[in-house]
Amino acid sequence: MSAKNRDNKNRWRNITVGFRVSPEENELINKAVALSGLPKQEYCYRRCLNQDVVVQGNPRVFKALKTELATVLTELKRIEAGNGVDEELLNVIELITVILGGLKGEDTDGK
Repeated sequence: MSAKNRDNKNRWRNITVGFRVSPEENELINKAVALSGLPKQEYCYRRCLNQDVVVQGNPRVFKALKTELATVLTELKRIEAGNGVDEELLNVIELITVILGGLKGEDTDGK
């Protein structure tokens, strides 16, 4: 039998919540989780409960940012060749902008 686990506020977490997503939604969720630096479970808690997701800069986050920026660069080169911009790319660029602005200590709300 496995040991009982408590979260950082000493609560039992013994209820499972699950939901289905499309492959595209799964990809977006995985990108956001990688860029946040949080475990997927913690990221989902915070987003579902409308809590702030605070990104702490660490090597894993910077590697995820580097990877996503390389993907964005590839897409921008494709767009330059005459193809259109898709909504998913714009969402990823916006997420990267918010994260990088937060790491630099800037206000990304435009205030």
